[in-house]
Amino acid sequence: MTRSNLVAAASAAALCAAGLSPAAASSHREAPGATEQPKVDGTDFYMFRSYEPGRENYVTFIANYQPLQDPYGGPNYFTMDQDAIYEIHIDSDGDAVEDLTFQFDFDNDLAGGDGITLDINGVTLPIALRAAGPVTAPGDADLGETESYTLTLVTGDRRTGTRDPVGNLSSGGTTFMKPLDNIGEKTIPDYAAYADQFIYDIDIPNCAAPGRVFAGQRAEAFAVNLGEVFDLVNLVPIEGDSAPGAGDGGGFPGGITQDRANDDLVGEANVTSLAIEVPINCLIGVGNGVIGAWTTASLPQAEIEDPSPTYEQPSLFGGAYVQQSRLSAPLVNELVIGLPFKDLFNAAEPTQDAALADFVTNPTLPAILDLLFRDAVGATDNIAPSNFPRNDLVAAFLTGIETLNQQATVTASEMMRLNTGIDPTPRDMQSTFGVAGDDLAGFPNGRRPGDDTVDIALRVVMGALCYDVPINGTPTDLGLCDESDAPVGNVPFTDGAPISAAELQNEFPYLNNPIPGSIVE
Repeated sequence: MTRSNLVAAASAAALCAAGLSPAAASSHREAPGATEQPKVDGTDFYMFRSYEPGRENYVTFIANYQPLQDPYGGPNYFTMDQDAIYEIHIDSDGDAVEDLTFQFDFDNDLAGGDGITLDINGVTLPIALRAAGPVTAPGDADLGETESYTLTLVTGDRRTGTRDPVGNLSSGGTTFMKPLDNIGEKTIPDYAAYADQFIYDIDIPNCAAPGRVFAGQRAEAFAVNLGEVFDLVNLVPIEGDSAPGAGDGGGFPGGITQDRANDDLVGEANVTSLAIEVPINCLIGVGNGVIGAWTTASLPQAEIEDPSPTYEQPSLFGGAYVQQSRLSAPLVNELVIGLPFKDLFNAAEPTQDAALADFVTNPTLPAILDLLFRDAVGATDNIAPSNFPRNDLVAAFLTGIETLNQQATVTASEMMRLNTGIDPTPRDMQSTFGVAGDDLAGFPNGRRPGDDTVDIALRVVMGALCYDVPINGTPTDLGLCDESDAPVGNVPFTDGAPISAAELQNEFPYLNNPIPGSIVE
């Protein structure tokens, strides 16, 4: 069934009634277990050639944690878990085993042991708030609670490999500070200037050039029509009158229009970002210049609730670290992995992914879409792709795409892969559709903050890679499947929540400053 037939056959009313399957946030509350440990819930992972002018020889990694942060969500806001370790793993040779790991370990402290204190009629008591006045710099006297972290480079196995501290070139030590979350404009009058003081130049062991690191709250950049999508997709999820040429009848009748008002996260919520910029030459090792990466968070195996909790010890932890969350390519655990296995996926390492490969080769989401859409679009046969095993999804999720971002050694595993030999695209020239938009520096060749991964994922699962993809302006058959395998593979599925790199910063750490909890009028 061609796109023109689909448009002609469907009615907007029928589509509204049919709905879609939940195609939710990138990794926000994506597994039952993750909802119990929000501080270690990884939400998004970005990996891309740095496109800040003058930084083209670097790769930026951004690992986001703690989803759905309301800007006004005080009074304790969103500190990191000091019992956890947060890690970014890099595979340089294609065996799906980490060669390098950047490990963040946080520590939270109260100034003077109790935070800010006041003498109340001869009795000295700690105040209930984190700050007692405007905060403008690290270590501000009005700040009662501070967050710091160390950054360790682990070479080889993340638990048994060689461990070397990453140096802070600003202080000469090995400790870094995390800024206070954006409580509001009275507490932090100029958050941009304040947060910039927490971007550090770093000395990376065995690396000739320095890198940079930042850990702190940022504005959410993952665009998604979250509420409507989970309400059995209470929208018409096909590009409407905002489609190219829609003014001439090119859009889908009744289809959703791209509009910031459709977005439930961008402009509404914050997230905590761990961002690090590393010279390319320090990452590629002996491979072909394509690196794989993923992010994890782990907690000690045992936790015992303390009946007399303190600030320093609300509960007791012990034992080996156990992985609680894992993330590389967006939407995998939401759209691909079956409900009973979501927590298992979060705990697994890439080398174990063969156990869950059926979810990629025989995906359930397209079948659900067929159940909901077939009658609505007037189709007489299955509209889900019919090429089994789904080699197009195997390439997108498990092996990389040949000639684009496939490593020299191919080990089927769920990692994000980046060809470091492809030049970055300047921010204002980036396509929100990445490779599908003839921008080889974008998703699924890594992922940039301005890549609209919801729309891309919806189109890919319905067979977009079975159709020609523009490569350097030339329509190219990737050879993964045929157009006849994907009846609606060229339909512009969308949730109507747009994002573009132009809305975000053009410099490290790229994501915008967090939304304040309060605005001074």
